[in-house]
Amino acid sequence: MSGGQTGVDRAALDVAIALGIPHGGWCPQGRLAEDGRIPARYRLTENSSPEYATRTEQNVLASDGTLVLSTGEPTEGTALTCRLARRKGKPLLVVDLACPPEPERVWRWIVASGIGVLNVAGPRESRCPGVQRQAAAYLKAVLVVGGAPGEVDPIAIA
Repeated sequence: MSGGQTGVDRAALDVAIALGIPHGGWCPQGRLAEDGRIPARYRLTENSSPEYATRTEQNVLASDGTLVLSTGEPTEGTALTCRLARRKGKPLLVVDLACPPEPERVWRWIVASGIGVLNVAGPRESRCPGVQRQAAAYLKAVLVVGGAPGEVDPIAIA
């Protein structure tokens, strides 16, 4: 699940689609994103508000836990996601893509935390150029370790 913004959000959705994993999440009213309207191929539910913070909170609440993929310390909307997850008592793991742990460690966290619906969040592409591709490759590795079907070329999903 994600909010559909460019960057990490889209990486999560693209990986789920490529691996045949059900996906979804809340997005702002009008399917608003920095690059315009979020494409219809992403099965997202529009919020009644155009505010990013509202959809961020809905995704935290609707999931069993949140994985933040960032580069450096989370800022802005990504930092809000972390604050909301902590405030709501939801499992939260922040991974710095500049020096990420082995994918197996993240998979073990997902299992140990009892996460069935995973919220994936992080910076948008304009704030962190290249993060969508980097997050897609890392998230794919995490999910394949966990037994996700298929071998998919990360270039095809980023």
